[in-house]
Amino acid sequence: MSENGNMNFDALALDNQLCFALYVCSKEIIRKYTPLLEPLGLTYTSYITLLSLWEKDNVTVKELGERLFLDSGTLTPLLKKMEGQGLVTRTRGGKDERTVYIQLTDQGRGMKEKCVNVPQQMMCQNILDMDKAGPLLKTLHQIMHNMMEKEEE
Repeated sequence: MSENGNMNFDALALDNQLCFALYVCSKEIIRKYTPLLEPLGLTYTSYITLLSLWEKDNVTVKELGERLFLDSGTLTPLLKKMEGQGLVTRTRGGKDERTVYIQLTDQGRGMKEKCVNVPQQMMCQNILDMDKAGPLLKTLHQIMHNMMEKEEE
């Protein structure tokens, strides 16, 4: 008998992997964002970057990477592209040339108005009803928190 009390539980079955279920859900949700974001010239990653910068602008690449859980190898080319689109500027720090600050441009700030309906449009796709979305989000944040605590030990 397995530790969860189920004699037929297969710990190596793909459908029993929490990580796989989260991976598939994440991939499919991002795929559903694509038709909403493409007309705005955004990818999902550039969208979440803007979400973060709308909350707190003029941050270092390091701070932004920590907030988005992205490494500099992923973030740097993204920010170069966003700079080319006129959404952000990248400025080297005065005292430490290695520090790069990211700041929204007027166009980047203006994208907020263009994106205001994106969350509602996603909810209209009936992926999950609102009664279940709140508790799931809370659980996922707790998992993130627990994983980050384990890394720090």
